[in-house]
Amino acid sequence: METTYDVTIWKIETRQGRRKTTYRVVWVVAEERFRRTFDTWALADSFRSDLVQASRRGEAFDRGQGLPVSMLRAEVEMSWFDFACKYIDAKWPRAAGKSRAGNADALASATPALLRTERGAPEPQVLRRALTGWAFNTKRRDTPKPADIERALKWVKANTVPVSRLNDEAVLREVLEQISLKLDGKQAAAKTVNRKRAVLYNALDYAVELKVLTANRLSKVKWTMPKTARAIDKRVVINHDQAKKLFAAVAAQKVDGQPRRSAGPALVAYFACMYYSALRPEEVAMLRKQDLQLPEKGWGELLLSETAPVTGAAWTDSGERRDRRQLKQRGQGEVRTVPCPPPLTALLHDHLVRFGTAGDGRLFRNLTGGDLAESTIGRVWDRARKAALSEAEYASPLGKRPYDLRHACVSTWLAAGVPSTQCAEWAGHSVAVLHQIYAKVIAGLESAAHARIEQALGVEPHPPERGGE
Repeated sequence: METTYDVTIWKIETRQGRRKTTYRVVWVVAEERFRRTFDTWALADSFRSDLVQASRRGEAFDRGQGLPVSMLRAEVEMSWFDFACKYIDAKWPRAAGKSRAGNADALASATPALLRTERGAPEPQVLRRALTGWAFNTKRRDTPKPADIERALKWVKANTVPVSRLNDEAVLREVLEQISLKLDGKQAAAKTVNRKRAVLYNALDYAVELKVLTANRLSKVKWTMPKTARAIDKRVVINHDQAKKLFAAVAAQKVDGQPRRSAGPALVAYFACMYYSALRPEEVAMLRKQDLQLPEKGWGELLLSETAPVTGAAWTDSGERRDRRQLKQRGQGEVRTVPCPPPLTALLHDHLVRFGTAGDGRLFRNLTGGDLAESTIGRVWDRARKAALSEAEYASPLGKRPYDLRHACVSTWLAAGVPSTQCAEWAGHSVAVLHQIYAKVIAGLESAAHARIEQALGVEPHPPERGGE
């Protein structure tokens, strides 16, 4: 490497293009002119500032590439594998269990596009398991591993390209194509691809922060994002009569003729909390007796402050499958108050009398007092659908997942005329998200809204239009 201290750094040039404005940093190293163009002033100013500071420190610049030695060293020495591990470690302390698993999955999906060679590569399934199970898991990285995993990690550590390759938009396109595929080569779901792209974008921002990349160019790649349907399918929403039949089918479940050997009867109120109060499954799992503000009959309240999504023991600090945390998108200790309608009040009282609580006050647990398993919940619900619904209804999307009970509840609130701001507060998300998810439900209420407005204005109702005769 041939270096020099003869450096001149010019002011940022603003370049007005026909479609957009860009910003160019120009500097001269030993009479050789170099330039970098950026989409924003802030990025250009940050890069120029790095050059100025390196010059002021008396740092040598490379004649061939025009960059300070420290910037070149960072780009050369930081491989994609080492950077990915560093990114995972930076995000780990504050991330929820599901976010940790999602970050690992996204970076593992991208890695095959960033290999120097395929010679001697482990099987794709082994490589993915090595990356998600150990390398991209801060807690497990240094734990004992099977021999095939050790070999896979040793190989991938020596065979990923420098992070600086991600300055090339063509390489970024290859990475985007890679994360859009499942391990078997088939197209991944749109929601999955969008989630992985968001992780990749955040990782590239972190690479810029570490100065191993000069800029995050992911948004400049002309690549069509898969479209994700956020609005619910109205076919999944059950009505109240169907709900009552389903809850009765849950209560009637037995094992070898013994109700006490089945988890069904103890889960009636669990499903009812989702249907009547729109709780998320992970919120119901942490509902305690002290969270219930219930009269003997009538309307009560549920005070929610904790959630416990299932993430897997490898991703939680406690080593348990459920990650016990504050409510989604809320601070530690923040409480969300949700109304408890009279039918749910009665079901919760019955549950407390028949099944009591766990030692910590939790209403719902498995037969030995531990956390509920998703497999148990799914099995009980599937049996109830098969018993309570017709063959055609069972084969349809109607109430297919327990989570659809939450959708049914919010749809009921909206149909009853509850303002969307109040619905969003009770459901625990923003009004914007409510309008996206329940857009079709809200659109179906327009006629009723028009009638109420006409009544308020004293306008004579407008008869519906008829087709030509």
